[in-house]
Amino acid sequence: MEFTVNRSDLVRELGLSQGVVEKKSTIPILSNILLEADGERLTLTATDLELGIRCSCPAKVKKAGSGTIPAKKLMDYVRLLPEGEINIKFGDNQWASITAGKARTRIAGMSRESFPELPEMPDTLAELPVKLLAGMIQRTIFAISAEESRFTLNGALLLVKPDGLTMVSTDSHRLATVEVPMAIDLSSGQPFRALLPRKAMNELLKLSSEAGPDAKLLFSGDDNHLFFQLGDRLLLSRKLTGNFPDFERVLPKEHPNVITMQRDELKACLERVMQFADERSRAIKLRAIDGEVMLHSSLSDTGESEETLNVTYNGPKVDIGFNAQYLLEFLRAGDEAEVSFLFKDAGSAGELRPVGDSPLRYRYVVMPMRI
Repeated sequence: MEFTVNRSDLVRELGLSQGVVEKKSTIPILSNILLEADGERLTLTATDLELGIRCSCPAKVKKAGSGTIPAKKLMDYVRLLPEGEINIKFGDNQWASITAGKARTRIAGMSRESFPELPEMPDTLAELPVKLLAGMIQRTIFAISAEESRFTLNGALLLVKPDGLTMVSTDSHRLATVEVPMAIDLSSGQPFRALLPRKAMNELLKLSSEAGPDAKLLFSGDDNHLFFQLGDRLLLSRKLTGNFPDFERVLPKEHPNVITMQRDELKACLERVMQFADERSRAIKLRAIDGEVMLHSSLSDTGESEETLNVTYNGPKVDIGFNAQYLLEFLRAGDEAEVSFLFKDAGSAGELRPVGDSPLRYRYVVMPMRI
């Protein structure tokens, strides 16, 4: 195999594969990227057996064929080359010779035969606006459980229905849910439900960053995999198995008290006050009285901090404990000027929502802490 490719094209597509390549695998071939040259395209494929990506770029193919090269080594080297054309030629011994200007390099590859075959994408189920899906991911990914033993919570629930999209994540201490009412032409006519792993969500965010504002993503799934195709790029992921919790039971049914606050003021205040919270619990106290919210934290051996915000509130005086990090992650996920904090009492779950018109119906439920 021999081909010539533009450096910037190759770097761009290699960059998309880096998050998928298995870096500490006991199977050496999974650290490699598969290069296939044919016609006027170079196709790149990477997988860790749970996640896979296939993308392509234009190339001048002198001799069609395929081979694999260590993905990180190739990316690290090509990224340092000057702009221009790169010639890559594979020998019979699986070594790849790379020529760029006066630079000559050889990299040991591996046979293509041992590289896993990725499943083919089945018929498209639906077309989804990629920027909208990315917005849903940004508002839910941080609430996914970090405990690997709770594998059903190591991703987000994705619901695709004829009347809209829903994405939900939880770690049992907080829950984020986003609904987007919209007409979706589902080819099967039936709602589709699956658990999307965190790693796949991160790669979808990368794909979205490369897409135009109105780009549509082709979505499909089979018994074991989910498929997302954006132009010439295909991302596929194994589904998480198991049953996601009944999240609708967790959502509070009544909110007699509402505090409306400026997002940026609250975020800055939390970031300062949290400096004197316990490093593990991140516990702070929120005290609400008419027109004001006071945030307080203290460490017996370090110090304490307290700040007061002017807010819109005329309910009863109440003290509630929260993990400040949980609140900050919600505030950093959106860009609306104001947010509302809705609650029943100090012992019940509180709920944060953005204020203003948005296609995303966003609810973030946080359990209180004892302080």
